[in-house]
Amino acid sequence: MQTTLRTPEKADYEAIAAWISDKKACSRWAGPSVPFPFAATDLPELLAIQGGSSYCLSDSDNRCVGFGQFWPGKQGAVHIGRIIISPEARGKGTGRLLCEKLIAQARQSTGASTVTLRVYRDIMPLVLCIQALAFLSSSQNPQMTYCS
Repeated sequence: MQTTLRTPEKADYEAIAAWISDKKACSRWAGPSVPFPFAATDLPELLAIQGGSSYCLSDSDNRCVGFGQFWPGKQGAVHIGRIIISPEARGKGTGRLLCEKLIAQARQSTGASTVTLRVYRDIMPLVLCIQALAFLSSSQNPQMTYCS
């Protein structure tokens, strides 16, 4: 799949909003600061994090198939989060592509050598994706913590 990491556009936020089916899914994806239901037009403001950057992974037709963010973490690290993949693109390696590109962009933009991520233990596709990326390799100074 040919993909590009780019800044989200209005239509992307409309697509992302359609991927969130209920309050629990919203909270697990974006945290307690994003209410459900929400208007797609409010997402850029609701997802804003001081010093953070938002990105869409787009396919060859420029459709958003994934979304993620990064922001300054503790002790000079960069934290990636709010990763979500289009339901149609799940199970096809799209999450791995998004994580690879997002981690590279985060490191390039911030100069951070340490990348952190929190993941729910029961989201095994994401856990396996991160492990496959060698995110747990000590040479990259990663710090993955599990959410309950």
